[in-house]
Amino acid sequence: MTNKDFTLEHLGCANCAMKMERRIQALPEIASAEIIFPLKKLSIRIENQKNMKSAIDKIEKIIKAIEPGVRLTEAKSPEKPVPTLVKLAFKNKNLMFSATLFVGSFFVPNASFSLLLLLAAYIISGSPVIFSEVKNLFAGSAMDENFLMTIATASAWAIGEPHEAVAVMLFYRIGEILESRAVDDSRSAIESLLKLKAETATVYIDNILIETQPSKVSLGSIILIKPGERVPLDGTVVEGKSFVDTSAITGESVPRSMKEGDLVYSGSINKTGSLKVRVDKPYAESTINRIMAMVEDAASKKASAEKFITRFAKIYTPIVVAAALFAVLVFPLSGIFTFRESVYKAAVFLVISCPCALVISVPLAFFGGIGAASRHGILIKGGNHLETLGRVQTILFDKTGTLTNGTFGITGIYPAQGFTESDVLRYAAEAESQSNHPIAFSILQAYGKPGPQGGIKEFQEIAGRGVHVLSGANRILAGNSQLLDSFNVPHKTATEQGTIVYVAVNNSYAGNITISDSLKDNVEEGLRLIRNKGIKRLAMLTGDNKDISETLAYRLELDACHSKLLPSEKVSVVKRYAEEQIVGFVGDGINDTPALATASVGISMGGLGSDAAIEASDVVIMNDDIGSIAKAISISRTVRSVVVGNITIALSSKAAIMLLAVFGHASMWAAVFADVGIALLAIINSIRIVRKKY
Repeated sequence: MTNKDFTLEHLGCANCAMKMERRIQALPEIASAEIIFPLKKLSIRIENQKNMKSAIDKIEKIIKAIEPGVRLTEAKSPEKPVPTLVKLAFKNKNLMFSATLFVGSFFVPNASFSLLLLLAAYIISGSPVIFSEVKNLFAGSAMDENFLMTIATASAWAIGEPHEAVAVMLFYRIGEILESRAVDDSRSAIESLLKLKAETATVYIDNILIETQPSKVSLGSIILIKPGERVPLDGTVVEGKSFVDTSAITGESVPRSMKEGDLVYSGSINKTGSLKVRVDKPYAESTINRIMAMVEDAASKKASAEKFITRFAKIYTPIVVAAALFAVLVFPLSGIFTFRESVYKAAVFLVISCPCALVISVPLAFFGGIGAASRHGILIKGGNHLETLGRVQTILFDKTGTLTNGTFGITGIYPAQGFTESDVLRYAAEAESQSNHPIAFSILQAYGKPGPQGGIKEFQEIAGRGVHVLSGANRILAGNSQLLDSFNVPHKTATEQGTIVYVAVNNSYAGNITISDSLKDNVEEGLRLIRNKGIKRLAMLTGDNKDISETLAYRLELDACHSKLLPSEKVSVVKRYAEEQIVGFVGDGINDTPALATASVGISMGGLGSDAAIEASDVVIMNDDIGSIAKAISISRTVRSVVVGNITIALSSKAAIMLLAVFGHASMWAAVFADVGIALLAIINSIRIVRKKY
């Protein structure tokens, strides 16, 4: 199976893109095909690589037949600036000349000469539409916008309405250009969020600085990042101090201070001093590469509203064409209207039947929402997740690393008889020396020197309980009381406030260590913002003990607290809540992965979270700010409001024009103005999502 991506240059018709996708999917060589209209991107999957060339040839023929101006290219071409209206007019000189002839026809006293001007104007403005329709007829695909405009304007000529025929064709073509410009403007607003890659990296090779592509820099290399340069790869600062603008990644407007030992993310901008950075991740796994992949992939995961519009567009135009045919055949026979009146009303129906406003605006709205979220350091992995997020009624939170910092400190060591405090700490450090849990880090930090990793013969991390190791001749347990119970080690129950780490050596209880965690900055304010969005229930799910968990839950005014949970038990709790309403789960660690995948919407705290949690989630909060969830909900609801508004305005306006046409109060002029105006209004409404402040 081979995947390949293409750029569809000059693609400006969303309805045409939908038809291209359907016809490409029907090709025998193609396993799957998808066109992402906002990105002008075609992704195909071919089962046999040998069929690639013939498939591409067929795809090009399909594209040419549906929208002749579109060009298929393998590599994404550089984005061009959106042209001004003056440049558009100059670029479309023929259309402007046609408009001049049309206006001139009103001031020519000779009727025959006026008709010649109208005919010339019609041929100049309408020839691309008519020729495209002729090609479509031969290709067996006639039912499109070109068909509607050709039949409608031909009907106007036939019943002696040349001015209306020319006006409809002229304004339809002008409308296409304006719609294309509006779509390009929307794309520019969205794609500007994705232009965060550094083109080059300056790397030390044998103490000589070499400029190369980021993809060619190997792990462990030292790169130099000068002030004003964009960070090309993820890494650790090994020399230098600076302030780094991370707004493109996290949405935070205040630059971060960076010094030796700090992590820097690709896509950030170095502001003040030079930094030497050791590369920790390959280019393909860098933060900015992952962000761009997530945003682009998000466009392919369609929301139910997008799927509805795709299905609706298939039947809408044929139904209106059938209504027009009914008007021509039935109205004259019934004596309600004359044949001429019936043809005119049918022509109005055809002009207003184009579904462009719906087909363009709905995907643009969802993609705009995804783009707006990424601007605030929130990655939403698809329109389907964006749609669900706004309907969430309950949000469940992991505790450690999500509500609290996960930076624990030892507040007490309580040895059992026969052991000292230093013994308990040393054994705990030996046990935790290979763990990457925040508690392990705290113990090792307090111990002050590395645990004897070379002497560890066996290491087992038991999810939700602790670790079991063989260090030298000692078999050590370090974890919660359930861990010691499972190994039948008798022990006293600690009563201290905090997280308790029980330590046992060779089946003998050695003592316990009390560790306390601190609340993350702005958590209380973030939870308040979430509540203000109308979320009915906030609850905490944790593996920590009941007393600590309930104390924290009371402080944060949560509605419920579920403690002493294993990862599998967290999944059960999420499922129980999900039986009643739409549930979001917020976590950050690898042990949260099952719950993230189970929730209606899984939300991971990406900046400090594990890669597994980020991969399993539907939404990633890059700045680790709980309050960003409230922003994400606002964006989701704005998108829903825009989509519902666009659909309502488009359908009601079209229905009103058709109804007015039946009673003789709507002309073809009104129909074409309404059709173009509705499409432009819907596009502008969708662009508003990206530019709105949340």
